Amino acid sequence: MKKILLTLALLFAAVAAALLWLPTRALLVAYTLPDYPDWPAPQARLSVGDRGRIYFPTRSPYDLERVLSDPESAPATTGLGYLSHPKQAPGPVAAMVILPGSGGIQPGREHEYAEWLNARGIAAFVVEYYEPRGFGRDSSYTIRTSAVTEFDLVADAYAALRLLASSPLIDAQRIGVMGFSYGGMAARLAMDSRIQQALAGDVAPFALHIDVYGPCYQDLKSPAVTGAPILTLRGSEDASNDLPACERREQELRELDTEVTAIVYEGAGHAWENDSPRGLKEDAPYLSGCEVIYDQRGRPFLNGEPLNSYAAGATLATRVAARFSSGLKFQDCVGYGYIVGRDETTRAQAFADVEAFLARNGF
Repeated sequence: MKKILLTLALLFAAVAAALLWLPTRALLVAYTLPDYPDWPAPQARLSVGDRGRIYFPTRSPYDLERVLSDPESAPATTGLGYLSHPKQAPGPVAAMVILPGSGGIQPGREHEYAEWLNARGIAAFVVEYYEPRGFGRDSSYTIRTSAVTEFDLVADAYAALRLLASSPLIDAQRIGVMGFSYGGMAARLAMDSRIQQALAGDVAPFALHIDVYGPCYQDLKSPAVTGAPILTLRGSEDASNDLPACERREQELRELDTEVTAIVYEGAGHAWENDSPRGLKEDAPYLSGCEVIYDQRGRPFLNGEPLNSYAAGATLATRVAARFSSGLKFQDCVGYGYIVGRDETTRAQAFADVEAFLARNGF
């Protein structure tokens, strides 16, 4: 991918929970979007000995509209994931695709869940979605959360599903997806059957979904979902999750005949698994009272007005700039400050609730 000079009249900060379109202050910025890394050719199938760092074929659609209308037009991307297996398994095992939050893979969370799953006889595949698109740990948080969208994460999740289904060690009928924050939102959005058919209609869909404190401000107006059950885990003191909006999303899934297990932990905040100390992150923005509604073409609207105004073939630079500039439309529903960090009590209960959900669904 050629480097593109992205000149932005307005720079908007992305929220720690990966909410989009949040305004902070006006700045004049010139930014060069990074090249995709020059990595080894991706592998479309897994063999018995594959472990650790795995490169796999995926795409970067950026928008729901492109996912629904022409996913093959999205830029091809070499994805990256970390595959781990149980030490001893009598036959093909269940597997879990794990999607990190907006801050990327965090100590105490994604790889620790992978180890926990392995100990219970389940394979795990932790997806890294920033590096494949040229963003490292030192990249601007604001830019990378605007240049890599939740629909890119959904594309990675389904590409990982197809990859895992090719393994002789994995039961293709028992592959789930779980995500945290940004990744939790993507794990829930992936339930839309239109998305599943567009991205991985040639393999069995995810057998279950787990959304761990994923924001709920988006209504895809899904006409149908895959039918897989979902577990949602949230904290009562996590302002980044608009709980009434989350209840609406969960009720919409129930009305589509989905089994929804929704748990809210009293007193819990955000990212309770992370190693960082628990505390109030006063400058962290969040949305409350706004909902982005998608039409049947996959175009987003706020209060009846379109959020983006660019052609279907627009460059990534144009799409990112439009996402930035739409932030002013959200200024009436932005708040600041919510609790983030390690909470041993909630962490232990969440592991127990995930284990019960997995057992109930044959994992």
